[in-house]
Amino acid sequence: MHVRSFQLSDASQMTELLQVALSEECYENTMGPFARQLSWDSDLIMVAEEEGDLVGALIGTIDHNQGCIYRIAVHPDYRRRGVGKTLVEAMEQRFQQRKVSQIWVAGDEHNKAAMPLYEAMGYGANKILSAFQKLSILSKA
Repeated sequence: MHVRSFQLSDASQMTELLQVALSEECYENTMGPFARQLSWDSDLIMVAEEEGDLVGALIGTIDHNQGCIYRIAVHPDYRRRGVGKTLVEAMEQRFQQRKVSQIWVAGDEHNKAAMPLYEAMGYGANKILSAFQKLSILSKA
């Protein structure tokens, strides 16, 4: 498995991966932020590929010197094989290179299934209240 930054040539495979790995509602909620992050800083979109096929992706962003892991998607055939952990570790390294002060995981309803992964990697749970919905936020200093 090879982990690297997203490239424009990955667009078709990325769309297919997100459709297979995420629920329909999650996919629809992810495409806008994915496009925005792509226009801002594509180096914070990481992909995992196996034999030329994308098997995982992680979308991150940096805001006010804080890194945020927004969405992780792993193809169902590759789950529980370390793809998610490898993607998170690669994003953590990217954030460290950018000297972020803290890393957060967006804990919206669509990320609930991935929370055990983040907790196993040392992220602790905190809760915050936004203006529209309650979000669980996991952080790692």
